[in-house]
Amino acid sequence: MLFNEDVFKRRSELGGSIEVVCGSMFSGKTEELIRRLRRAQIARLNVEIFKPRTDTRYHETEVVSHNQNSIPSTPVENSSAILLLGSHVQVVGIDEAQFFDDELPYVCNRLANKGVRVIIAGLDMDFQGKPFGPMPALMAMAESVTKVHAVCVRCGNPALYSYRLVPSDTKILLGEKESYEPRCRQCYELDGLV
Repeated sequence: MLFNEDVFKRRSELGGSIEVVCGSMFSGKTEELIRRLRRAQIARLNVEIFKPRTDTRYHETEVVSHNQNSIPSTPVENSSAILLLGSHVQVVGIDEAQFFDDELPYVCNRLANKGVRVIIAGLDMDFQGKPFGPMPALMAMAESVTKVHAVCVRCGNPALYSYRLVPSDTKILLGEKESYEPRCRQCYELDGLV
């Protein structure tokens, strides 16, 4: 796809930035990512969305929220592919950022320095309540960080933890409500995990 000079001029006028949307499972991260990307599309900006190739829970080539809202995306093996495929657009969206390699912060920073608005969604903590993958570095370098919360299934308070229901010590276990539930700090602590 060829881009004219007006597109690049508009992108540089907007300036690059990094935005992170984070929180626990079922908190609306992907929903917020889709909302921001759709607004960019309404503004007639050139948008490209990426997700890890390994995330095929809902669809192989779309980013899909738990509410079944979706947007077309490009599955990639690693973050360096994002740098190659996203360098000629105005807005880059990245879903499930916690599953990417440690080069993702570098990639996002390079894109932002080139004038691209980068919007990232991902889990900030794993099921053990520890920082997850490249998310801490992305949050540190972002111009804005939005932390969204689910509702604790035990008490109804804001939930910030993703409690794993199935016995497994593996860090990455793709799953939905059969495998995870959102919990607040107190209800998460009841099971001695924090």
